Amino acid sequence: MRADRLLSLMLLLQRAKSRQLTAEDLARRLEVSARTIYRDLDALSSAGVPVYAQRGPSGGIALAEGWQTSLTGLTQPEVQALAAVAAPGALADIGLSAALESGLIKLSAALPAVHRSLAEHARQRLHVDASGWFQGREVVPHLDVLRVGVWQDRKVWLAYRDFDGEASERVVEPYGLVIKADRWYLVAGTERGPSIFRGARVAGARLLEATFARPEAFDLAACWKALSRRFAEQRASYVVTLRVTGEGEAALRRVRPGGEHERWGRGTCGREGTSVVTVDFERESIAVSQIVGLGRGVEVVEPAALRARLRAIAKDLRAVYGARGAAATPCAGAAPRAAATPCAGAAACAGRKKKKR
Repeated sequence: MRADRLLSLMLLLQRAKSRQLTAEDLARRLEVSARTIYRDLDALSSAGVPVYAQRGPSGGIALAEGWQTSLTGLTQPEVQALAAVAAPGALADIGLSAALESGLIKLSAALPAVHRSLAEHARQRLHVDASGWFQGREVVPHLDVLRVGVWQDRKVWLAYRDFDGEASERVVEPYGLVIKADRWYLVAGTERGPSIFRGARVAGARLLEATFARPEAFDLAACWKALSRRFAEQRASYVVTLRVTGEGEAALRRVRPGGEHERWGRGTCGREGTSVVTVDFERESIAVSQIVGLGRGVEVVEPAALRARLRAIAKDLRAVYGARGAAATPCAGAAPRAAATPCAGAAACAGRKKKKR
């Protein structure tokens, strides 16, 4: 176990090149304590690995410049994980699916015979499919332009349309592309700092001749995590109080993200076995579209404006689908029903029947 960790530590330092890493950073990546990292560094130094540590606020740990190891030290689980990687469909969007496949073939050929058999064993037992059910992939017509801008550090002019349909134009510095659940996003530098742009909402893109210098300490994964957290905190909010039955809550769970379900479990008890919960739908339009299909097991308590809107929708639906509405609104051109058009002598007939009695 320690040998694997020493090799991983050495490869982490090698990948960092001349950039220094802190003991805390290495400890977090290897899931050990900082004290263990220092002991491992002593072991590497004793084995002849030219590793050094510099104290101080700007200090850290690094390998001597230009030194590197030719060892790979792949373990059995690592071989299995690499072999089980499927070429995600998203890579085809940027022309890299074939490159991934050929790279895995070369990696397999470079492995010892025993590892090649392990790789094939894993490939036949684990397949990764990142696509979702019952939804098509989003079309990103300008992905090629964004990819070139990211790869070549060139500025890009964007015509963008946000969630509410508001159009804008701007020049951005494309730092990286992120694929999340089959949806492409661009992480780019703007006048207000790094921002996220959804690929499918890019209405136009043009590659500019001007280049830009990427921030020296920029890390795409860390930046995406921070921007995603900020988005979750600052996203639009439309909080709705609902009274739900057990059946209604089950229906609500099917249309809302799983992360919300824990809060519903702490809902207050209501009348006749119902519970009162609050749900943030972000926008009124989203609340309407989701609640209207949940049936009578879900009732909006507030806001009053949403209750009024749903009441108006229910009235319109009853006019179209209700029994009386259907009878009173025949299709255009349809022959009138006999019952709806009494004969001209109906009153006289009724009078004669009354006299006979």
